[in-house]
Amino acid sequence: MSMTFNSPISQYIIFVIISGVLSVLLAIYAYYNKTNFKGMKVFMWSTILSAVYSFAYAFELASESLREIRFWINIEYIGMPFIAPCCLLMVMHYVGLDKFITPKKTWGLFVIPAITLLMVITNDYHHWFYKALYLRPNTPTPMVDVVPGLWYYMHGSYSSGSLFASLFILARSWRKTKSIYRKQMITLAIGISLPVLGSLSYVLGLTPLGMDPVPILMCITSALYLASIFSTSLLTVAPIAREHIFESMRDGVLVLNLENQIMDFNGAATQIIPALTPLAIGQKLDDIWKRGAESGAFSFGVDPSVLHEQELKWIRGGETFYYRIRASNLLKPNGQLAGKTIVMIDVTEHTLLQNKLRHLAEIDGLTSIYNRTSFMEKSRHLLNAAHQTGQPISFILFDIDYFKQINDRYGHSVGDFALQHIVSICQQTLPKDALLGRYGGEEFAIGLPGATLAEAGQAAEQLRKEIAGNPMYSSAKAITITASFGVSQAKTADVPLEALLSEADIALYRSKHYGRNAVHLANAEQAHANEEK
Repeated sequence: MSMTFNSPISQYIIFVIISGVLSVLLAIYAYYNKTNFKGMKVFMWSTILSAVYSFAYAFELASESLREIRFWINIEYIGMPFIAPCCLLMVMHYVGLDKFITPKKTWGLFVIPAITLLMVITNDYHHWFYKALYLRPNTPTPMVDVVPGLWYYMHGSYSSGSLFASLFILARSWRKTKSIYRKQMITLAIGISLPVLGSLSYVLGLTPLGMDPVPILMCITSALYLASIFSTSLLTVAPIAREHIFESMRDGVLVLNLENQIMDFNGAATQIIPALTPLAIGQKLDDIWKRGAESGAFSFGVDPSVLHEQELKWIRGGETFYYRIRASNLLKPNGQLAGKTIVMIDVTEHTLLQNKLRHLAEIDGLTSIYNRTSFMEKSRHLLNAAHQTGQPISFILFDIDYFKQINDRYGHSVGDFALQHIVSICQQTLPKDALLGRYGGEEFAIGLPGATLAEAGQAAEQLRKEIAGNPMYSSAKAITITASFGVSQAKTADVPLEALLSEADIALYRSKHYGRNAVHLANAEQAHANEEK
């Protein structure tokens, strides 16, 4: 029985062959295209299997006997059962579910298709796939009808389930996928949906002449894939790039729209802000931010040219972290504002090291109070502030009496303990706003903002009594310690700090000269003499 070129069957065969050719072209493209997309190899195999299915179906339609048809049906099933699980794997790679694609699970997806192929080839022995396979009567060319067996339905359910799972994964990833990738996702969804609809219509007997429409529909999907490859870089620039770059970033990244609603974030951001779950998509940033940021919500400007940056302290799980927050505006190609990105850089280690270095630079290692350099710097600030407000300020210098004898008699470790003992008394006795520093050796300096010379003298006397009345205990021995004090006050606004400390030092020398364990104030003559110098 011959077949004319203008018959519907022959025209159908032509379209099926075109579908196979397009599948071959896609397979060649996938083979030679060098990309980081791991699903490209799966895509290549799916197109190869689609080509096998399409060409074999074309030969089935062109067959002139039931024997030839059976042969080409067996060839069709070399490709057809494996296409659906390949689509599922490709979609999983596409949306970044690589961690769920293990070799064991991958091979597991192809167990049922392999059994299907075996069932088709050996059907004459058991009839579990086709109960019967016979030529349809009254057709212009030989066409076959089948009576499905049990495994036929198993195969159909598995293939449909795999394709529906692919569509479900795409739909689930839609909301978190950037808009520039959504055209690609639509293309993939159409490419998966059309064969599903075609298979359903074939099973329901709604296709012309009872022919399988899937190969024709695969021609459409192949054309869509080719168009999408050249228009949107399908499978080369894809969300998988987001997984390799965006998700692998050590810094937390948030993407916001113009309403400050969260549109996207990476895994590092979820480690910083535990409240960032899939449910956070679409929520206001302030609602999420205030749950973790100690300093409150982050603020944004409206000038696209301005880059906002600040450092925040974050308390999470009882631990303190420091992050440098950088916010910048996202612009459309036409220059319009599209949204904002926030980058959260973990600077905890750097900040802690910086704080430690600052501590080492400012604090005396033995007594844990300001060293001389820091004391002088902070005293100048206090002096300037006093001059601006017109408030008095005084300074005290004191040192431990006979400190060398303590070292010589009891050892330097006891001498160190004596210094710490004196600092402890000072911290308990002096006002909270007093500035305390180790001026050198066993000598200490105190700044008293708001205190007149008389008031500072009283504070020094109180401190002298506390030191003398609280002996230090070492090896069950009480060691009495005394100290000598000198006090000065800034008389005029232009007197330098060095002059004030020099006055206090002269007064301290007088305390030592007149028997130690005493307090002396700088007198007016000394102040005037220092001012003239």
